[in-house]
Amino acid sequence: MLLSDFDPETERKLTKLAENGTRILVTGGCGYLGSILVEMLVQRGFHVTVVDNLCYGQNTLFNLFYSGRLKFIYGDVTNEKFIAELLDKNNYTYIFPLAAIVGFPISEIKPELTWMVNYKAIEYILKHRKDSKIIFPTTNSGYGTTTGEEYCTEESPLNPISTYGKSKVAAEKAIMERGNAICFRLATLYGFSPRMRLDLLVNDFVYKAVTEKTLVLFERKFKRNFAHVRDAARGFLWAMANWEKMKDRVYNLGHPDYNISKEELALLIKKYIPDLNIFYAEIGSDPDRRNYIVSNERLLSTGFKFNHPLDKGIEELIEGYKAFKDFRFRNY
Repeated sequence: MLLSDFDPETERKLTKLAENGTRILVTGGCGYLGSILVEMLVQRGFHVTVVDNLCYGQNTLFNLFYSGRLKFIYGDVTNEKFIAELLDKNNYTYIFPLAAIVGFPISEIKPELTWMVNYKAIEYILKHRKDSKIIFPTTNSGYGTTTGEEYCTEESPLNPISTYGKSKVAAEKAIMERGNAICFRLATLYGFSPRMRLDLLVNDFVYKAVTEKTLVLFERKFKRNFAHVRDAARGFLWAMANWEKMKDRVYNLGHPDYNISKEELALLIKKYIPDLNIFYAEIGSDPDRRNYIVSNERLLSTGFKFNHPLDKGIEELIEGYKAFKDFRFRNY
């Protein structure tokens, strides 16, 4: 619910920003994260322009056009002329560049397109923006494969192992070099969105647990950090409300209680699906070999609080999958 997203003071700050005419551009606004974020913005009175090429056949924002505060533009962020004209004609207060080729499988299948969308399109925005502030979602998969024992902070070396991770790390570097920006290194997201994704680890594990009652784990001890998609969207609004103290820095955004292994995740799901069978594959491997734990202390020190624990997210997914029969929305 709207009033439970933030404390009253933060909501007042956001209301004031909306009343002062803050205008926001969201590329990829019909995607998994964008669909949630755009709704939160429109609910609070912001005027939002969404650019998306609808490559997954989304129809996620129809319920928001009633507000009169949502404008949709069908467009391709890799077209520099299109981006230049858009930013020349409009003076956006904030730009949220969410358009991306996201995840391990699809980025390896389409590496050239991944670099065009994830990096080159960001260069076009940086080249043609006026004085817009940028809030950018990168990924903590940039930490790559580590021992899984030492916490990765924002100062830790980056070692991305996928085309997705490499392209997002390059984009983050370009954005931070230009300034007037905030970057969030997002944990692995989970939870329902109008543009659902089944390829995310929690969403995938719960779906298989519900429909197949079986999970086969490769690298069961490999760890990563997790966050609900709604908490990720809340991070953008939090950054807007706290811009002066947060600007020009990078923040890990993941729930501090959930630096857990694949095995721990599977066992947590089994608490809610007792007849789930878990098998450990000792031969073979998962091509996505990320293994790290992440410190989120920098973000927490700004006062940000996470609203959505993992166990509640698993319950949400279990209940939602009973009504989920649409298999279009995969990223591979």
